Amino acid sequence: MLNKEEIKKIIPQREPFLMIDEVEQYIPGEMSVCYKNVDKDEWYFKGHFPGNPIMPGVLITEALAQAGAIAILSEEGNKGKNALFGGIEKMKFKKMVVPGERLKLEVKIVKRKGPIGVGEGVATVDDKLVAKGLFTFAVVE
Repeated sequence: MLNKEEIKKIIPQREPFLMIDEVEQYIPGEMSVCYKNVDKDEWYFKGHFPGNPIMPGVLITEALAQAGAIAILSEEGNKGKNALFGGIEKMKFKKMVVPGERLKLEVKIVKRKGPIGVGEGVATVDDKLVAKGLFTFAVVE
């Protein structure tokens, strides 16, 4: 189990854009299982939407990408590098995420060729599907 301080040693994102609160499990270069605790005081709830706070789908997507970055950037040869989006495919949103929920983020790396790869991400809340999709990434200095 990794906490936020340990997570910051692997990925470069920082508050308020760090979307991972805890890492339950990871295998460098292969997979990760992470969590985002969706707090009522998140910066984006002020405008999305007043009186009806919903976590934006693009931020759920970013949280999944950061979970994938845990798997990729924890590899010995990738430490200190960045993982950037190369593309997003088949992203589907099935359920709203609201304050007080715990978002589970599971990513498996399904393809690699040099610094380019594809991760398959699934986000759930209480075992109910929230979002899923494929993410192409590039590891850069």
